Amino acid sequence: MMISVRTAYRCRAYPDPEQAAVLNRTFGCVRLVWNKTLSERRHVYHTEGKRTSYRETDAALTRWKRTDDLAFLSEVSSVPLQQTLRHQHTAFHNFFAGRARYPRFKSRTGRQSAHYTRSAFRMRDGALILAKTRTPMRFVWSFDDVDVAAVAPTMVVVSRESDGRWYVTFAVDTDTPAPAEPAGRAIGVDLGLTSFLVTSDGDRIANPGHLARRARNLARYQRRMGRCQRGSNNRRKAKAKIAGAHRKVRNARQDFLHRTTTALVRSTDVIVIEDLNVAGMVRNRHLARAISDAGWGEFRQQLEYKCDRAGRTLIVIDRWYPSSKTCSACGHLLADLTLSTRHWACPSCRTWHDRDLNAAKNILAAGRAVARGDSGDACGADVRRQGPSLPQSAVKQETCAVRHSA
Repeated sequence: MMISVRTAYRCRAYPDPEQAAVLNRTFGCVRLVWNKTLSERRHVYHTEGKRTSYRETDAALTRWKRTDDLAFLSEVSSVPLQQTLRHQHTAFHNFFAGRARYPRFKSRTGRQSAHYTRSAFRMRDGALILAKTRTPMRFVWSFDDVDVAAVAPTMVVVSRESDGRWYVTFAVDTDTPAPAEPAGRAIGVDLGLTSFLVTSDGDRIANPGHLARRARNLARYQRRMGRCQRGSNNRRKAKAKIAGAHRKVRNARQDFLHRTTTALVRSTDVIVIEDLNVAGMVRNRHLARAISDAGWGEFRQQLEYKCDRAGRTLIVIDRWYPSSKTCSACGHLLADLTLSTRHWACPSCRTWHDRDLNAAKNILAAGRAVARGDSGDACGADVRRQGPSLPQSAVKQETCAVRHSA
């Protein structure tokens, strides 16, 4: 039995003036319904201590449409408004489950979007017609391996970015792809800032530093916007210029991450990474920008779904495992290793280590121990951990001075 997976195709869209006007009204109504529902939900919870169900928000939306002040909600398609209520209900469910932060109010200056289900659009021979519009919306299909005329989307998302660009996303249910051919290779991956990643085989990928390369242009655009009068057309244009610069950085980062993760998944059967606490690491004000620019969280998410689709194995080891301080040759554990120390010699076996390469080798060994079901309890004498880690020698480790070089 084939299992379907959800695939999304995102394309540039070019709505005509009539379609843009309809979509802008829809965006405004979606934003109003979200904010008004969120406000009333908060009020009920703080005054009565009760949670609001989706059915109650749906009934409230029906009442709003019957009032004189909000009768204009009936002028747009009801499907995006209903989807907004569902999304907010899911957002609160994730918040109370501890998987997401508290939902926030939507701003008119940010990204705007509207979700259309099958009852609110028609897709025939590659032509898309949305509800409340009369002509097909023009978009550019850039996926050569997929015939747009054969696409049968289950949902269409129309969005407008802060820089004024329009996009349309088609959500399609496709069959699970066949597993990739075995590569006969397993690697450990150590993420960093100087080198984006180092594998246990010795391969290095430099950190492109997308944001750092455009920092001067962004600063110039922001100074230009700061000199403009608030509410003026020049300030609006300057703000769109800043949004466009950030879009280029975001697209370059996404392209780099997709190329890197795809290459790893195609060439490797087993990939082992660390469970990095990225949310906690970005609290360091000295490294927050560099860590955010590297995109470690997005890197792991892409590895997870790509390994799942290709039939590869992704192993995530405990974040507390001292991969950098452990000698990959003899298992000696250092008492301390500063972040500035990039190379060091093992006091026990005198092996000269590159910090990142040594960590990648230890990560691979720890992943193999996890795959074998070996928790390391019998021989992990001096390693404190919250999960499985690399087995260590049971001989008591003494604190030794380590010879290092920057």
